[in-house]
Amino acid sequence: MGADNLKDAELPTGENFNQKSHDIWDPQIPVESSHLYNHGDLKFFGPESQPEISSKPYIIDLFSGAGGISVGFEMAGFNSLLGIDIHGPSIESFRRNHSHAGAILGDISKVKDSELFSLVDSKMVSVVSAGVPCQGFSLSNRKRWQDDKRNFLFKEFIRIVSLINPQVILLENVSGMVSTKGGKFVEDISLAMSQVGNGYVVQSRLLNAADYGTPQTRKRLIFIGHRASGRRKFRFSWPLESHILKKDEDLQLWDDKPSYVTVRQALCDLPRLDRGQSSHNYCLPLEQTNDFVRLMRRKDDLLTSHIASMGTASTSQRIANTPQGEPLYEKFRQRIRLHPDFPSPTIVSGGIRPQFQNGHPFDARGLTIRERARLMSFPDSFVFEGGTVMGRVQTGQAVPPLLAKAIAQEVFKILD
Repeated sequence: MGADNLKDAELPTGENFNQKSHDIWDPQIPVESSHLYNHGDLKFFGPESQPEISSKPYIIDLFSGAGGISVGFEMAGFNSLLGIDIHGPSIESFRRNHSHAGAILGDISKVKDSELFSLVDSKMVSVVSAGVPCQGFSLSNRKRWQDDKRNFLFKEFIRIVSLINPQVILLENVSGMVSTKGGKFVEDISLAMSQVGNGYVVQSRLLNAADYGTPQTRKRLIFIGHRASGRRKFRFSWPLESHILKKDEDLQLWDDKPSYVTVRQALCDLPRLDRGQSSHNYCLPLEQTNDFVRLMRRKDDLLTSHIASMGTASTSQRIANTPQGEPLYEKFRQRIRLHPDFPSPTIVSGGIRPQFQNGHPFDARGLTIRERARLMSFPDSFVFEGGTVMGRVQTGQAVPPLLAKAIAQEVFKILD
């Protein structure tokens, strides 16, 4: 579906919805639910392989999506033990890329204590993380509503933390939570996390993924708690920025940290495509790329998921006529044609039937799933299941792995 059909694509549906008599942005109108959400019986999946090093600390990833947090924690030396999500293609992706972990597909509130313990199998879990659904908080959601029922799913995170009693708990959400209800949500969540079990010491902070090597200025609100153990001092150290924003080239003379990774740098070895085209070969050998690309590729395997959607001729022309870095639509100014010399803005999922979000900086088309994955810092070995549309959903909802890695490295330091 082309972006020119955006208005029709985002209309709520249902028997009682009357397009003429309702405001589609009215928060009282329920958000449309994807048919790919498993609201029925839970589906349980055991690990298909054993972790390479079983002695690494374990992490359980709730509301895991495809597993961005798990990827980052594994980069830092953890083992993924379990992922839970209600979205079918996301769990398929999680299982494919974390074959050594178990998985549960379905509504987390239906997971019984005994079922959870059977999958944990007496292993000592060091970290429980949760990418709590954030659509109700998101600043990019024009139906943003502080009483959206999705905003209260963190209670399930608290329930499972009380069962597992990990050393460290991590909750992430979008930056919009900071201002929702005047910050009351942040206070309530921090208090709830601090009172679980024998108590946790909790802090929260906004982190920008670009500060940690992700070619995207994506801000996430991160809550970190560790067991109090009779001491109320917060022992976790927030990760220092590995990259900085440099507006003047002269600043490079005074700071040894590299500048933000740009779109040009992130996509430099991915072949140019016209709409409808695909490629399975990189256009540059690994040694001619850069540090970020070498981290994503690691070796010269076949390129996957680099397929440009056909879209429409009118959409392609719109992208071609839009200057780099400028909005594609007057009413949807967050949808831009990317500028090659800056990081990407926040990549979003775009709803349950998303079109492309951003235009390619050089080609008259939207981004491929591999290009979106690069801008999220997912390694090229990571495969997204479910096709192009579901790949957009999963990349848009994920936590950038390099941001998760930076957090995980500091978590590792405070584990017993």
